[in-house]
Amino acid sequence: MGEIRQSYLVAATSAVSLLRHPAVGASWDKPSALTEFGVAGLAGHLAHQLVRVGDVLPADGEVQEPVDLIEHFSRSPWVQAGLDHESNVGIRRGGEAAAACGAAALADKAQALLDHLSAALPAEPADRVVLLPWAGWYLRLDDFLLTRLVELVVHSDDLAASVGVDTPELPPAVIEPVVDLLARLAVHRHGATAVIRTLSRAERAPAAISAF
Repeated sequence: MGEIRQSYLVAATSAVSLLRHPAVGASWDKPSALTEFGVAGLAGHLAHQLVRVGDVLPADGEVQEPVDLIEHFSRSPWVQAGLDHESNVGIRRGGEAAAACGAAALADKAQALLDHLSAALPAEPADRVVLLPWAGWYLRLDDFLLTRLVELVVHSDDLAASVGVDTPELPPAVIEPVVDLLARLAVHRHGATAVIRTLSRAERAPAAISAF
């Protein structure tokens, strides 16, 4: 199995464990660390990173040329849209809907999906291309898993911060591709000079180099 697939499963396993943490259930109805997201909705959004992968695995009978990751994020309206944009409102509503079953049931559903993906992903061809039906374009499966890996790592930190527990520690094989992709996206959005200055020259650093 490829490294990104293994890294995704490691991060997903960690996320499911976090969803089961008693602090998540205890804070279920409280605001999260993210503006306009409650803890329940954020937990639902974290779990949805397993749902999305399950959604793209069935073959649709047609394969088109996949876009690259920079193009994927450039086309995605939520990346630079405001909190009130329909894409971000839809993300929050989707998280809330996923969490409507409660903390324990959400964790159980996420575990069942993880068990399914742990068996399914190693069997997928190395060059598998998948359709993102909600987006309307194709990605290499491993590229799509990298996007979900970013979501799992970032939102695990958000959820941990929201409920007052330590951010899960993840191995370099998980963290390094996330940092690499976020850096590439930051360079694409802000330019190489801004990113280099932020990382090396605090006195000349721009206010922000957020990838999103």
